[in-house]
Amino acid sequence: MVASGVPERNDSHHAAEIACMSLDLMRISLHKNTPAEISASNVINKLPLRIGIHSGPCVAGVVGVSMPRYCLFGDTVNTASRLQTSGRANKIHISGAVKELLEQTGGFSIQERGTTNLKGKGDMMTYWLLNGPGQPKPHETPKFKELSV
Repeated sequence: MVASGVPERNDSHHAAEIACMSLDLMRISLHKNTPAEISASNVINKLPLRIGIHSGPCVAGVVGVSMPRYCLFGDTVNTASRLQTSGRANKIHISGAVKELLEQTGGFSIQERGTTNLKGKGDMMTYWLLNGPGQPKPHETPKFKELSV
């Protein structure tokens, strides 16, 4: 799980930050292999991702004594999880709230998916995030910088 705007708020930039990060992750996953796949065989398989994004209020806190974790709770977290679960491989599934924020920011390509039944939430109009500002086209291979070790 990834969140933007917590613990410090960042106005309405959180949706665009998460959307751009999701697009980058999706693009990299479609062009890279996991180390296990590379060592197991010479067959090149892609790593499929399924991403769900929602925007709204949540509660945050540190949970645990021996191994404390920063956790997020609330309906927003549950909705994002349901979007991910009801999505498809290699797709970014977004809610209407995120769509509105991304339209305010501008530069994002969004396609209506239609009404989706989210477990525990009921029917919700949802969308696919296709592209963002400054992003290469989905079919273009990204340029990766080689790192020397």
